[in-house]
Amino acid sequence: MSSNEERPHLEVRDPKAMRALAHPLRMQLIEVIGQSDTGTLTATYGFVEEAGGGRGRERPWRLRFRGLELAPPWQDEESRLAAGAATSIWIGRWMERAQERLMSVLSYPPEWQEAAFASHSAVYLTAREATELSEAMRRLLEPYTARWHDAALRPSGSLPHEVLVFGYPLTDPPPSPEPT
Repeated sequence: MSSNEERPHLEVRDPKAMRALAHPLRMQLIEVIGQSDTGTLTATYGFVEEAGGGRGRERPWRLRFRGLELAPPWQDEESRLAAGAATSIWIGRWMERAQERLMSVLSYPPEWQEAAFASHSAVYLTAREATELSEAMRRLLEPYTARWHDAALRPSGSLPHEVLVFGYPLTDPPPSPEPT
């Protein structure tokens, strides 16, 4: 596998894999490898694969997947706990980085100050509409994602940009009806 498009998108359903992703160092390594210009670094670990081209004892590694998400539903307690641990680590890292970077924007040139954004919206959605909205947001980002791993696709003057999108109910849903 050479290009980002040839690698699959991974849906993590295994609680053991979720617990592995809940480790702060593992998440940091996955992010560092995914954010490097070449998409490769030297490391050894479960969610990456050898990239080839190493010399001597150096063994370059890259992410095995173009994207990663914890895949619901988490029906059993072990999966819920593992997903909760991984989600807590991920969101904590994202929020810390978002706060630090958005505060840094205040010292940027005006065009980059205007290019940064943080937004909040509250809407009423059904579960289906929320899923459709999530899919639409992903489609909006698709034209730009290939640039991450292919420098030739990056326009002059472009910078790496992180876009965080969260969507969640503000209240608990009613319990599901019991099967009769």
